Amino acid sequence: MKSGLKIIHWIIFLWLCIIILRFDLIAGYFSLIFSYIGLLSSDFSSALTFLNFSFFDASLSVILFISMIPLLIFFRKRLQFILTRINFSIAFLMLLCFVFLFAPIITNENPEFSKNLSVTKLLPPLSSVKQIELKESEVKKLTQVDNFRNKAAKIIKPAFNIDMIFADSVIVTDKVIYFQKNKSYNVDREAIVSESGMPIVSNKLFLFGSDEFGRDLFARLIYGTRISITVGLSAVLLSFIIGILLGFIAGYRGGILDVSLNRFTEMFLAFPVIYLIVLILALFGSSMISVIVVLGISGWMSLFKIVKSEVLSIKHKDYFATAELVGLNKFMILKREVFPVIIAPVLVNLVFLFSNVVLAEAALSYLGLGTGNSYPSWGSMISSGQEYITKAWWLIAFPGLALILTLFTFNTSGRNLGKVFNPKN
Repeated sequence: MKSGLKIIHWIIFLWLCIIILRFDLIAGYFSLIFSYIGLLSSDFSSALTFLNFSFFDASLSVILFISMIPLLIFFRKRLQFILTRINFSIAFLMLLCFVFLFAPIITNENPEFSKNLSVTKLLPPLSSVKQIELKESEVKKLTQVDNFRNKAAKIIKPAFNIDMIFADSVIVTDKVIYFQKNKSYNVDREAIVSESGMPIVSNKLFLFGSDEFGRDLFARLIYGTRISITVGLSAVLLSFIIGILLGFIAGYRGGILDVSLNRFTEMFLAFPVIYLIVLILALFGSSMISVIVVLGISGWMSLFKIVKSEVLSIKHKDYFATAELVGLNKFMILKREVFPVIIAPVLVNLVFLFSNVVLAEAALSYLGLGTGNSYPSWGSMISSGQEYITKAWWLIAFPGLALILTLFTFNTSGRNLGKVFNPKN
């Protein structure tokens, strides 16, 4: 076995980094999960009201994160690729996988959280502001449901928090005086969350800076990565299903059906796809589902040609004819006889198709035709940062760099896969 840094070493390094940097957050998530289990046993109907996407996402991420290393050890014999040497493309690909799977652990900031724009607007990278948290209005007696709600709000951050104050500086005397753009405000000490009688004034770090609405750019970049990968994988899966089914039907049946499907494919290839994309998004609106569907149905043509040519090359071979004679249905023939033969070229094509879909999604978001305003997207982040390019370079630099590295990684991975499957080329 060759020595050197291997994929497993990089995975363990990333895992340990998250453990060290986010230990308190992971412990908080586990505490929240156990509290929810207790709430389920005592008040099932109330517990169901808290079962939203954010809670499910965070719970699944932390459980998967903790079980990842034991799973790698258990399946180490089947995952031999993790013992191969690592390069930049594989390292960045693993990093993208970590961001996609463990985004709620990497950052628990809500990507849409915006507060006190006079203080948080267009902050450069590594900037920090003072953070004050006000006490909630007193309640005579908190129920188990109230306790869980308060606990969940502290760990899974909402899009807005009325009890949070950001300030440039804070002075603590008999009152707490905070400053926002040279304007001073004061609040009673008793109204602020305290520890040992002293008001808690913490620092809020904006690692990658903030945007024009005071939102944390690091959190938006993390969740923007999720959006790009989700759209890419979903659209590629849709293209794969369409391409492989139509290609198999055309190659297996032949005749007028083959001719018709060929003309249909050539029509898609000849027709400018951008017009089709704009038409569908104009009719059905900009949403994640719309973008996935429109990118999925505009990228299956190359897969169709690959699958059809492979089916035509093997349909007259003995083992293919034997499969028909023993009575295998069309799906089993596709699964057992065709798919193992076409997996290599199809896999390479899917990797390149993924990078094209990610780029197309970013371009659509840049033009305002992407996943809408409900989700952060690299393209929309670049578009909104264009107005501030001379005074807030980070709004374009970080999402642009993430997009470039992602495209480079998948294009390089596609070429490497092609060399593995076709070493003579």
